[in-house]
Formats: sequence, structure tokens, C-alpha cells
Amino acid sequence: MKNVALHNLGCKVNAYELEVMQQMLLEKGYNIVPFDQVADIYIVNTCTVTNIADRKSRQMLHRAKQKNPDAIVVAVGCYVQTGREDVEKDESIDLAIGNNRKSELIPILEQFLEDRDKTLHGATVVHIGDMDAYEEMHLKQTAEHTRAYIKIQDGCNQFCSYCLIPYARGRVRSRREEDILAEVRGLAQSGYREVVLTGIHISSYGIDFDGAKQIYNGNSRLVDLVEKIHGLWGIDRIRLGSLEPRIVTEETVARLAKLPKLCPHFHLSLQSGCDETLKRMNRHYTTGEYYHSVELLRAAFDHPAITTDVIVGFPGETEWEYETTKKFLEKVRFYEMHIFKYSKREGTVAAGMPDQVADQIKTVRSNELLKMEKEQSADFRRRLTGHNVEVLVEEDKEIDGVPYFLGHTKDYVKVAVPAGEKQAAFRVNDLITVQIERALTDEILLGRL
Repeated sequence: MKNVALHNLGCKVNAYELEVMQQMLLEKGYNIVPFDQVADIYIVNTCTVTNIADRKSRQMLHRAKQKNPDAIVVAVGCYVQTGREDVEKDESIDLAIGNNRKSELIPILEQFLEDRDKTLHGATVVHIGDMDAYEEMHLKQTAEHTRAYIKIQDGCNQFCSYCLIPYARGRVRSRREEDILAEVRGLAQSGYREVVLTGIHISSYGIDFDGAKQIYNGNSRLVDLVEKIHGLWGIDRIRLGSLEPRIVTEETVARLAKLPKLCPHFHLSLQSGCDETLKRMNRHYTTGEYYHSVELLRAAFDHPAITTDVIVGFPGETEWEYETTKKFLEKVRFYEMHIFKYSKREGTVAAGMPDQVADQIKTVRSNELLKMEKEQSADFRRRLTGHNVEVLVEEDKEIDGVPYFLGHTKDYVKVAVPAGEKQAAFRVNDLITVQIERALTDEILLGRL
């Protein structure tokens, strides 16, 4: 038996894939230990979305080799896919596996161990396959006890000017519907009550199938899939990952609004509130189209949680463009915004654009938007005061020395319920209804039965 330590960097898709890899290792008899412990094998699921992500990937790989110089250090995923030359030169890496071969981790690893004595010291063995087909992986359980992430597709065809992911993940490849439904059924039987559909660009789900429908006319394969999951026994909540704004049409929203298990929590990727900036980013919508999608959701759902991503300091972003974005964000009023300072990614179109914005300007703009985000988020939560909400109980923990049960509402607001005399009435993984009394912390509401 060998001790294996795993570490994940990056998105929810990466997290899903790492959980499947850990599951495979356990089934083969490997012993999983924390990453900060001495192990025989270290596996780092890498990210390459920015230059910073590349650097973090290298740091974790080097840290593993420093922890145990005799260990086998395995680099997996996006950094391997886009940075093969650097990977091959890195003496901290013994084995590298690309994105569409993660399901082959066990045979690749065991063949490497068998051939190890024949391998020159410091040489890295790299396994990168083609990315023409969807790589099937099947999750039976997850580290969370109540919520499971389900990967439904891989790849992206959008080619935003700042992004390398289509090169790291390939073109859109969708998972077969029957495989997704089988995985969801298994997770439901294991007690998971909520599933989150995730992928690199889930709005594109199914466009690669024979006879695929258009994704922006209300006949989306993604909505077809959601409707079928909705009919499965044992699943009480369905949550969607990041959506392309253009998929939110009158027809799509009308279909989704008929599904009571669907969580009214929609992450619509924005990136900029200025049309000129969006054009340089090669985003395929205008702010007017985006706002129309928001209005459709708010008309169909009661107080939906709408979240987004915003990049500040994109090349060429003038003060006027930034102020235009700021006004648009004030107009929309999101539940949450993830604010990112533009990070140059070598190999992308944006990296070679003129008028790169100075770091100090990015910082000022980022800080302003982070302040706005905090205010808008608090306002969204404040509106729940006095209302009855459904909470999926996920854990029990202490806050400032007081025991609580914590969980999320359907719109993904975190709620704490005092664990007092009524503690025996419910437990982790129960759905309960509470009344929101007030804010307990900046990010957690206090609910009472």
C-alpha cells in the first residue's frame, strides 16, 4: 500500500475530476493522506487559467518534491496540456498526465512505477492524448455530504481574447445523457439531495450531438437534461453552474420556471459592463442583451440570486469604460460579484493588445468594485429578513463559541440555526424551514425554527 496525497487547483470541473481520481485510487487500495504530510506519491491537479495559476501549479509541485525528494510527483491537467515544454524541463515532476487522460490515472501510474528503474533520473514521462471525445468519469461519492457536483461537458468554443482554456480543454464535448442520469441516480441513492451541474461551458451542452438543437432559441439540450434530472427520485435541488447570458431566452426561462427543484441561483458571466470592452474581449453579447436576460429571470422567479464575474483593467479599458461598467453593475445589482484584476496570459490575443492597464489602476478599480459587491450582497441578504426560507443543513460548527447548524437556501445564502433544545428535531442533510431573524455575520444570516 502506498500513501498518496492529492491537491486541486482551479475550477469546479477540476475538483470533480480530482474526486474521481481519489475514488479510483481508494478502490485500488492506495492510502490517501493530507497533502502536507510525507507521501509516496503526490498528485497535483493543475490550473492554467492565468499566469498566476501556472505559478501556483509549479509551486505546489515543487513543494511536494521538497516534502519528500524520493516521492513520485504527478502533474495532471491544464498546466500539463498547455505547458508541455516547461513540464518536461521541471525536475520536480516525474509523471505528467493531460486533461483527457485523467480516467487512465491508475494504469498510467502503475506502468510508470513498474518502469521506474528504467527511467532516467529527472526525466518526466508525459501522457497527453487527443481531446476529440468526452472522457467519461463516474463519481460515487464526494467530500461534501449533501451536495454533489456533476460534470456534464468539457471544452469551450468561445475563444474569448483573454482565455487559454479552449487550448487547455479542447472543443465542446458533451457527456451522454444516460451516463449523467445514472450518476445522479447513484448519488441520490447515497443520500445526496442537491446536484450542481458543472462544466467548462455548460450552456453548450449537447451542441456536439447528432441532430443537436440550437442553444439560444429555447430548445437547449441543457434544459432538456435539467428536466430529466428533475424527474429523478431523491434529488430535491438542482443548481446550475455558470451560464452564457444568451441561453436565457423567454422560452428557456419559461421551461425552467416550471421546475420547483431548480434553485433560483443563476451565475451569468458578464466580465465587463461596457460594450466596447466586451468586443475586445470577444464576448458574444451586448450589455443590453445581458440586462434583458436578467429581467427575464427576475420576472419568472421570486427574488432570484444573480451572480457574475467581472474583469477590471482589461487592455484598453479607459476611465470612461470603467465608469460605464460601474454604472451597469449598479443598475443590475447582483447578489455576488467575483472581481478579478486582468492578468496577462501569454499565448492569448489580449496579451498582445496595446494600452495594457497599470497594476495600480487595476487595484484602485478592483477595490471600488469589491466595496460595491459587499454592499449589494448585504442588501440582497437583508431582503430575506422576516421571511421563511428552506435550508439544506450541511454541517454543524461553532461561531464565536456558540454551536449552530449551517446550510444554504435555494438561492445560496448561508444560514445558521442555533443548535439548542430543538437540535434533535433535525440533522445534517435535512431540509428545514426557518425564519430569518437578522445578520449573524457579514456573510451568514441567523434563522430560527
